[in-house]
Amino acid sequence: MKSTAEIKAGVTKGDFLLLAKAVTEIENQTTEAETFLQSLSPSVIPVIGITGPPGAGKSTLINALISNWIDQDKKVAVLSVDPSSPFHQGAILGDRIRMKDWYLHPKVYIRSLAARGHLGGVNRAMLSLTTLMQSVGFDYIIIETVGVGQSEVEVASLADTTIVVLVPEAGDEVQMMKSGLMEIANIFVVNKCDRPNAQTFVHHLKQIIIENSIAHTTQVIATIATEKEGIVELAQAIEQDHAGRKMGDKKKEMFLTKVMQLVIAQKMNQVDMTQVKTKLDLACKEANFNIFKFAQQFY
Repeated sequence: MKSTAEIKAGVTKGDFLLLAKAVTEIENQTTEAETFLQSLSPSVIPVIGITGPPGAGKSTLINALISNWIDQDKKVAVLSVDPSSPFHQGAILGDRIRMKDWYLHPKVYIRSLAARGHLGGVNRAMLSLTTLMQSVGFDYIIIETVGVGQSEVEVASLADTTIVVLVPEAGDEVQMMKSGLMEIANIFVVNKCDRPNAQTFVHHLKQIIIENSIAHTTQVIATIATEKEGIVELAQAIEQDHAGRKMGDKKKEMFLTKVMQLVIAQKMNQVDMTQVKTKLDLACKEANFNIFKFAQQFY
């Protein structure tokens, strides 16, 4: 693998070839990639997680945010997690299609990643990839999850600012408050606000936040992403949120979560899955098979 300095030089010139190769090495978890990751010196730049149910307009919203930042001469990295193909386990690349205006732009790097069965709406290498992006000269990093359900909220442990995108027809408020998505948001975006009853939904959402004390800093932004309405306000909200959490207790908690993810992943890599499967095939034939006793031999 090339050095961080060489990759950064390529990013500065708008040449992402070396960066793309490094991402592939990291995804494949090569020995060389592990050494490379330990050499990184990430900058304190925003990692923005964007999640929400399918059809909420996440990709369109990202498209509009990129446009806003490019107008300010910023560099943006987008890591879009797509559902895996059931045949080759690769990403379906839907986000490349929806962001076609940017994927060849010299200041925008877009990488579609396959979920590969990983729960939580993200790719298992996402922590490593965001750290890489923070080390090679980008100003903003966006993680777009697959369309997630109520429990797939892992993006909150990876992003400095988590944006939950909703639409006016999101459903009744009681069900929303049961959702894990509603608890992880630093910013709520109500997209497609040109639809009927949109403002009523925005007001109800604000009231829910107040009544349930989700967080006094949580903001609600109304947008029409296709028309780029509300995008400047959303960008300002992201800046405010990032400025308020440079190194508070929540930031330290996030680092702790990331450290534990790395420790667990390293422990998992030490387990020979072929050996586990072979032993399990034999153990399952025993009477009164105890899975807890079986698992203990691999601790």
